[in-house]
Amino acid sequence: MNYTVHQIAEIANAHVIGDGKLLIKNIAFDSRIIYSTKNTAFIAINTHKNSGEKFIEAAIDRGIQVIISENHYPNYENITWIITENAVVFLQKLAKYHFENAYIKSIGITGSNGKTILKEWLYQCLWNEFTTVKSPKSFNSQIGLPLSLLQINDSHELGIFEVGISKPDEMEKQENIFHPQIGLLTHIGTAHLANFTFEEQLVDEKIKLFRNSKVIIYNGDNILVDSKIKELYSTKRLITYGFKEHNDVHFKNNLSREEDVVVQYFNEQISFPVNQRDEATLINALALLTVLKELEISNDKIIEKINALKAVEMRLEAIEGIKNNIVINDSFNLDLDSLKTALQFLNEYNKPKKSLVLTDIVGVNSNSRELYEEVSELVNEQRFDSVFLIGNEISNYSELFKSKTSTYINTRELIDSKHLTEIENQIILLKGARKFEIEKLKDILELRKHDTVLEINLNAILHNINYHKSLLKPATKMMAMVKANAYGLGSYEISEFLQHHHIDYLGVAFVDEGVELRKKGITVPIVVMNPEQHSYDTVIAYNLEPEIYSLRVLEQFYEAVKKSGYDKKYPIHIKLETGMHRLGFKDSELDELSRTLAEKNLKVQSIFSHLSSSDLPSEKEFTLHQLNTFERNSNYLIENLGYTPIRHILNSSGITNYTDHQYDMVRIGIGMLGESQNSEINKQLRSVVSFKTVISQISIVGDGESVGYSRRFKTDHPTKIATIPVGYADGIPRLIGNQVGNVGIHKTLAPIVGNICMDMMMINVDHISNVKEGDTVTVFNAKPTLKEFADYCKTITYEVLTSISPRVKRIYVKD
Repeated sequence: MNYTVHQIAEIANAHVIGDGKLLIKNIAFDSRIIYSTKNTAFIAINTHKNSGEKFIEAAIDRGIQVIISENHYPNYENITWIITENAVVFLQKLAKYHFENAYIKSIGITGSNGKTILKEWLYQCLWNEFTTVKSPKSFNSQIGLPLSLLQINDSHELGIFEVGISKPDEMEKQENIFHPQIGLLTHIGTAHLANFTFEEQLVDEKIKLFRNSKVIIYNGDNILVDSKIKELYSTKRLITYGFKEHNDVHFKNNLSREEDVVVQYFNEQISFPVNQRDEATLINALALLTVLKELEISNDKIIEKINALKAVEMRLEAIEGIKNNIVINDSFNLDLDSLKTALQFLNEYNKPKKSLVLTDIVGVNSNSRELYEEVSELVNEQRFDSVFLIGNEISNYSELFKSKTSTYINTRELIDSKHLTEIENQIILLKGARKFEIEKLKDILELRKHDTVLEINLNAILHNINYHKSLLKPATKMMAMVKANAYGLGSYEISEFLQHHHIDYLGVAFVDEGVELRKKGITVPIVVMNPEQHSYDTVIAYNLEPEIYSLRVLEQFYEAVKKSGYDKKYPIHIKLETGMHRLGFKDSELDELSRTLAEKNLKVQSIFSHLSSSDLPSEKEFTLHQLNTFERNSNYLIENLGYTPIRHILNSSGITNYTDHQYDMVRIGIGMLGESQNSEINKQLRSVVSFKTVISQISIVGDGESVGYSRRFKTDHPTKIATIPVGYADGIPRLIGNQVGNVGIHKTLAPIVGNICMDMMMINVDHISNVKEGDTVTVFNAKPTLKEFADYCKTITYEVLTSISPRVKRIYVKD
């Protein structure tokens, strides 16, 4: 997008007040996420829920000079206004004009489920075939689609855009502004059915997107979809995919076997490996392959691209439960499709026994008997030990469930029965509609009742990883560092999530950390950065991959390999010394290293080094010296090896500051947790960790009285003091007491007063109105941030996170 204010107004039939010559390249709709104001206009969108015009002042305060609005506010000086009757219609008109004058190949994706995953997979596969633009995140609504289309620029050859609807008559508006050449219809499910009378109406609405498409690719397993499309679009090129053999594209072999899948694509067969064999992944793979074939990508390339795919995202909350249980709280929504996803997710955990709490399915217009017959079939396949049904409707069909089944009118009745608290050594899935408040079950099942919690947002981790990946070539691998209990967040939980999302490598410091992950089912390659001599047998026994940093270590490890009877080339990782002077082979040792490696049955899996100061602009010259040393020495070693291992040197700050040196892999640590020394990069990252507690008691302390041990704080007027149940045994250093540090209450900072106790501390809340006992207190997250908290402690964020006590309850959130 590249228009003057005057051109934009002319295209969308709007009125300009101010400088019509200003150039606009971007349109922002959320004042909170305006990271650059240059050539950016803010559009104030009014909806039935909110008015965007309330945020005009915030946008102007950030430096925006052009406002698109339905009303003019003349009290702002030096602001150019584009006045329109309807901001949403304005956006759609502009997007339509922009798309129709772009002349790019286009793929439009609609359906109930799988749109975002397929869009991201297609982008991963096509970015290096065509200059490609895609919808950001899941921008597919009446507002999101136009904003996505406006990203198209003159260099783009291909556009991949999601198109979503939730109500009748919306798709006609979407198709009016975006008419894709290739239409892709994903799975039609129950996700948006509540606003439609029946499934046929939903299908009719979805396929309106394809009115002007030349090719329509769709799941032919759905008889209704198949008949509708063939009836309406018989003159177009139609391609069906699915599990059934009548489809143009379908699976040829038995998918339950551990072998490559074979796909019949019209008259030819294509085979490739698939690790995840759940229904959703397999059907998405078929859709992906079909689109790639339509774009004339060769079979060899398709197989290569599918093998390199990275996973996209999910939502749930996992906590450690009483009696050695794991509790999965997925009570955010409930329909058939989300139930399938939750049930499939259970198979990723190692506990052999499992129980299910399931409520009525609300908001789906369908025959109750047929609905719960399908629900029971899904549940019965999982062979739960116990099933607890909540709600009058689902309870009426309890006879359909084959497991030991109990029924309850509401959540309180189940709690009072105490049946859940008798469960041991199981994984317990809580799956329910919001109205049943089954999160109350989580409260009674969780192991740690301490009001102080560390909440880890796994989605934010994925966002931060994907942001860093966006700076890299798609082929570049990534190693996630999960040493020191994943910086205090929980090594298994973080590793399990990263493994699910296809991280290439995990890095730990010591062998014990790797062993723990292997015992809990982590199969991703694990590099041990500091293997100790006595641990080499364990390294081999648990298929861990050691860092080798000296000739002494190389000889000792090779002796352990020979002794173990391992008959293949054992993978090792060679560390080069490039200037940090910690561990690694020096220049003078490379010849002997090369000769020694040539004599041994070892495989150099990677060659790497570590940047000491990539986060410091003042040390750029030294960092470039390190990079040059690594380039020279790694090339020399590769020439002598006769093959090319993976190379990696960039850490989190290296990824953002020295992207050109990404080699074959990068390592991410603190960047994964949303921290960067670069303030502009920080704006793009999401906060991962929230350390929270609650107010135990509020007291009015009289004038001249003291607070806490040693009477270090005394009031000079009657003061409102709150006590919170967190102290130095939880990881809060004593040095931030006595008004050095602050915590957040109602988005307001409150100073810590007096000495910090082992299990408690006191804070001054005199200046905070409406504060009461039981209110949430933020130790760090948004206010104060983790970085601000680390500054109170006169340390770095790594030390803060790794110091948080194991007694603090960890809660893991996924989307």
